[in-house]
Amino acid sequence: VNAEPLTPPDLEDLLQSFQDLENATLLVLDQITDPHNVGAIMRSAAAFGARAIVVTDRHAPHLTGVLAKAASGAVEHVPMVRITNLARALEMIGEEGFMRVGLAGEVETEIGDRPLSDKTALVLGAEGSGLRRLTREKCDLLVKLPTQGEVTSLNVSNAAAVALYEIARSHP
Repeated sequence: VNAEPLTPPDLEDLLQSFQDLENATLLVLDQITDPHNVGAIMRSAAAFGARAIVVTDRHAPHLTGVLAKAASGAVEHVPMVRITNLARALEMIGEEGFMRVGLAGEVETEIGDRPLSDKTALVLGAEGSGLRRLTREKCDLLVKLPTQGEVTSLNVSNAAAVALYEIARSHP
């Protein structure tokens, strides 16, 4: 049986649909290229109520069978919005009232240390390189996860799950 691909929404239309919502969480992925990680992030997004995932046209996987399998059904519930310019998209997201929160392991502020906006855009960077400079500059706040012990970082999909849990917990 053949199926047509899901039609991705436009970022402007998506943001317009959130105007009347009190709480909304978006995920913004900065050059995360592994379809397994993006699929796992999508699954966590669905589990913790995120409304959409924003990725760039380049340096992001397409919606393939590998990604869909890793997402375990979340593809139908969390739209993936493809954009050309991440910096411009982050500006637009901020103009619509979203607090842009970037995960960066080297900062001092932990995600639970500061109150987050009812509308939060969680910005995640690629493993290794993290958030690019311009992406960091477009964030309102940079935070880290409260890790302990010898291993101080997580796989990006695990980091997304922990951060989404914290955001969901702070928005009852």
